[in-house]
Amino acid sequence: MLTVTGTYQNGKFDLEKMPRISKKTKVTVVFEDEEDKPIETKKRIFGFAKGSVSYMSEDFNEPLDNLKEYM
Repeated sequence: MLTVTGTYQNGKFDLEKMPRISKKTKVTVVFEDEEDKPIETKKRIFGFAKGSVSYMSEDFNEPLDNLKEYM
């Protein structure tokens, strides 16, 4: 499989680069939408997760036993 880009205008394709194919080859043409679709994003609410952590252990900041050999 080979991908070649270019433009289509007035019934003709103008390829940006000519492929190295010398025999008759089946092709599939996919037309991309030219319209720029805006990316829909939700506005973030500051502090929305406040209070969601109900418990944190006393040794939370202590080194893990599994990582002692790296420290």
